[in-house]
Amino acid sequence: MRFLIAITGASGALYAQRLLDNLDPQQHEVHVVLSRYAPQVIEAELPGGLRLAPGVRVHNARSMNVPFASGSNPPDAMVVIPCTMGTLGRIAHGYSEDLLLRAADVVLKERRKLILVPRETPLNLVHVRNFELLLQAGAVILPANPSFYTCPRTVEAVVDTVVARVLDHLGVPHQLVPRWAEELE
Repeated sequence: MRFLIAITGASGALYAQRLLDNLDPQQHEVHVVLSRYAPQVIEAELPGGLRLAPGVRVHNARSMNVPFASGSNPPDAMVVIPCTMGTLGRIAHGYSEDLLLRAADVVLKERRKLILVPRETPLNLVHVRNFELLLQAGAVILPANPSFYTCPRTVEAVVDTVVARVLDHLGVPHQLVPRWAEELE
């Protein structure tokens, strides 16, 4: 499968890092694009910067000379993680001034999987209406709301509860967190 991972300037760069840590570029084609402000957030939140496995391809958000900028060659799935509300709103309204936004538009119009991982709180009515538009267009809204039934003991373990859900929606097998147990009879 060919995945495009987009990283915006929302706080939560660790979500993107942990997702990338769990996508094997030997098994999948993995592409990364960063928004204009993402590098500043990555610098503040990830000591040592973003770690990319060999084989992961990084693209400049200002370039449209990338295969997934066209509906004739979309990725199988795109994840915007973390996703600012500004990016989410621009995607919801078809505003595609750069590669990240154009790729999201392509993914929606070609009926591929678009997963948006917003990390904003609280929400206002504009956010909720943008969620509604994106859900109607076929996107998956997967807020960065961690679960705690696994009793995570580190920040990474908390983040992994969200990343596991993203991997589930991508159809990528993982062992990040235990599944909710079935009731015993």
